Amino acid sequence: MTKKYRLPDVDWLSAASTKVVIDSLQNDGTEVRFIGGCVRNSLARKPVTDIDIATPDRPERVIELLSLAGIKSVTTGLQHGTVKAIVGKSSFDITTLRQDAETYGRHAKVVFCDNWLEDAKRRDFTINSISASPSGTIFDPFGGVSDLENGCVKFIGKASERITEDYLRILRFFRFHGLFGRGPINEEAMTACRAHATKLQNLSNERIGTEFLKILLVPEPDKICVQMRNANVLKSVLTQNCNIRHLRMVSWLETEFVDMERIAPDDIRHLAALIGRGHNYASHTAKRLCLSRKQREQLITLAKPENQLSVNLSQNLKLQKIRRHGNERAIDLVLLAWAGELAQSKRASIKGKDDYIRLLRQCIDWTPPTFPISGTDVLNLGVQPGTAVGTILADVEAWWESEGYNPKRTSCLRQLELTVKKFDTLNKGSEIKLGIRYH
Repeated sequence: MTKKYRLPDVDWLSAASTKVVIDSLQNDGTEVRFIGGCVRNSLARKPVTDIDIATPDRPERVIELLSLAGIKSVTTGLQHGTVKAIVGKSSFDITTLRQDAETYGRHAKVVFCDNWLEDAKRRDFTINSISASPSGTIFDPFGGVSDLENGCVKFIGKASERITEDYLRILRFFRFHGLFGRGPINEEAMTACRAHATKLQNLSNERIGTEFLKILLVPEPDKICVQMRNANVLKSVLTQNCNIRHLRMVSWLETEFVDMERIAPDDIRHLAALIGRGHNYASHTAKRLCLSRKQREQLITLAKPENQLSVNLSQNLKLQKIRRHGNERAIDLVLLAWAGELAQSKRASIKGKDDYIRLLRQCIDWTPPTFPISGTDVLNLGVQPGTAVGTILADVEAWWESEGYNPKRTSCLRQLELTVKKFDTLNKGSEIKLGIRYH
């Protein structure tokens, strides 16, 4: 006898906003079901962030039904058959049942249908084919619930066929194994991923980058990277040898060794650990993965050797780096430096735990002061507008930093006067850069 399953008692299922949307979609007697992540994650007792609903009704009918119930709809996903319903602060993606008509390895061409089994067949993994009625009854055509319970991530049908429908499923397989897998990885899937690894180059950089960053946020991302390397997949994503041990140590610090607020896994920090130091390769990787400007800047900052922030630096230099890069980037830099030492000698670096904890605490708690003078103060002393203003101001700021950020505005103004006099003496009024440095 086939075991019957039901959704557990989860908040999103009984929420008033969910009931309003379901009632509107079933107004004409149509059967609708919850599908995908909300069902899978609820069964796995994991957080639910998105609620997806499937219906045999066409998108235009969905919009009509929502409108009749006074529910706002957003149609930006209409080309994929998806309508977003907005109720208060909650949103629901409602997608018409589909089946694959043609596949290209990048995006499948789909057509609408009214067959629940055909819709389930076009999904990638058994654990993603599970659906549930509004009352919580589970529909499981491919044994996804059992696979979920056993920590087995496998493709629906033949792995190779599912991958050739969309090569991004190679990366999705490793991500879902990292999230839900336990025990040995599925060998059929590994064989198929290895056979088609080079086909990842057929995908856009944006799709690869988005999926790979998600992989870097799974629990124990280093283990998944090892499995990707074993399947020749990792080198299709990143073109140079990767420091997986460095990633392992960063992940271990974040999740097991350091119990501190604001210390949480970060995808770009993980990427920086994986690719190692070097500005040029960081830029190449950012372009390869189509990172946003913010992500690119973060990666390059973390990759530059001169930005390293470790316990071996002087106190003044530590503070300068925290102030220059900001608290969040400073946390990244410290974790990377510490993990780098752990990767070389875990025992030796653990002995320095107290020093690194103090440095991390400093990165979190210290509010960098604001330099108490500005270019206006330089101009008020008679310096003409031009490069000399910035040069003089930077020189005074270097002195202020060397004094541990302690001098107040009055002291800084006195130092500014001295610097201007030195400028006039050394350069005889010309706008030549000062050579003064404070250490």
